[in-house]
Amino acid sequence: MKMEKLVEVFAQHAAAQTDAVRQGDAKTGNKHAKKVNETFDKLCAHGDAGRDALAILFTHPRMDVRVKAAAFLLRHRTEEAKAVLQEAARGQDLVSFAASEALKRWSEGTWALDPG
Repeated sequence: MKMEKLVEVFAQHAAAQTDAVRQGDAKTGNKHAKKVNETFDKLCAHGDAGRDALAILFTHPRMDVRVKAAAFLLRHRTEEAKAVLQEAARGQDLVSFAASEALKRWSEGTWALDPG
């Protein structure tokens, strides 16, 4: 699968995960989270080029998709990812909370989504 398609799949599942969680459907949310993780692994199989391809989502129209991509790319694109997460963390919703938690784990040194 081409990297552009993988990025599209990542975004679709990230958005679907958020939608499911907002509807109170954790089971479906977890299925989409698994697909997000699998897709990220496939992108990482392309090395840094795969990670760089995912960074296009930093400007996605949906904040939740931007946050998910930024959380996964903290190690690889630290400053850009932190900027996305900091912007999102200013809000008051679930996505804002997720962004602030990613930043917190990063600053504590416990973040491990892409250990490299």
